[in-house]
Amino acid sequence: MSHFADVHARARFAAEKMTKNNLFTTDRLFCDVYCFEPGQSQSAHAHAGSDKVYYVLEGSGRIQVDAEERVVGPGTAVLAPAGAPHAVTAGNERLRVLVIMAPKPS
Repeated sequence: MSHFADVHARARFAAEKMTKNNLFTTDRLFCDVYCFEPGQSQSAHAHAGSDKVYYVLEGSGRIQVDAEERVVGPGTAVLAPAGAPHAVTAGNERLRVLVIMAPKPS
């Protein structure tokens, strides 16, 4: 496993649905780049035993955690604690989000 990853080179978009592009996976966490075309979304879901951090790299969209929802852009970090329902919807442009989740779900 390499300790370095080119985030831009790994980012892939798809017309049919958002993509998850893995950068790193260990026994304790994973780190992906999620890529959304305009209007694509990740429906609300929760992870019982894992915390997730979204960090917006490019574009804008809406991220919901529990009952709180905000429009976010580059440089925004969002925490979805274990058990909290969360969702992402891209705005009118491509959205790239760095995602780190720990512990890694089984």
